[in-house]
Amino acid sequence: MQKKIWISAFDCPEETVQTVMGKLQTYGLAADGHFFTDDLEKMAWSAPRRELIDSGISMWLIIASAENFQQASFRYGISMLALAVRAERGSSFPVLILQTGDDAIVPESLPTPFLDTKVFPLSADSYAAKLIAIAHTPVQASEPEYRLDVYGIQNIGQWFEVGPVKEGWQGAIFGVNGGEIKLHAVGDSGQLPEKTVLNYPQEGLEITMGERKFIAWGVQNVIEPGTSYYLKVEGTPEEIMFCPYSSEEETEAFIIRF
Repeated sequence: MQKKIWISAFDCPEETVQTVMGKLQTYGLAADGHFFTDDLEKMAWSAPRRELIDSGISMWLIIASAENFQQASFRYGISMLALAVRAERGSSFPVLILQTGDDAIVPESLPTPFLDTKVFPLSADSYAAKLIAIAHTPVQASEPEYRLDVYGIQNIGQWFEVGPVKEGWQGAIFGVNGGEIKLHAVGDSGQLPEKTVLNYPQEGLEITMGERKFIAWGVQNVIEPGTSYYLKVEGTPEEIMFCPYSSEEETEAFIIRF
């Protein structure tokens, strides 16, 4: 079966994308995709989610420059799409960057959802051969420590979903560094709940981690692997943090940087 790649191109000529697609096709890779729209107000980042989570897509290729990844709005939007894709396809799903421009993209400088992403310069003729090798390499499934998904829905808003993978949590805490939490709920995983009952809800918790300061909300509902904690967030946080609920001053938390 022919491998298929989904391409998200940003701030580059259509001719560049056509050239990349043609080169991949000569190596036996089918390619489809879109031009990424940088519009956070309309949550345009969510538009290609359905195509990317399709099991027929073997790889996600992002065509962008180092300068693009320094733009706060693009950086945030592409990160949100990456979280949504990772939630459905798993952390081992191949996500790669084809770098345009002269400045090199430093992988360590990328947002958390891309820290394990390989970067190939568009100017190097060898990129197509490397992509086909990755596309035909069996994906080694890995089990994450948590569940994290995002939803961008017009007239409903931007929502984060977090929850455990194995053992249940005795409640949950979720905080933002930037942006603002507006609502929270607990319900079945995979869909925003229509109704919710919250046990001992808390709002406006100030949590400091090193030089980071988060404003967090929390609940003490038991969060099982089949249920999730949902939070509506306005704005664009620089980071989010979440963890099982704990009354201790020190606890291990997960931090995602955008």
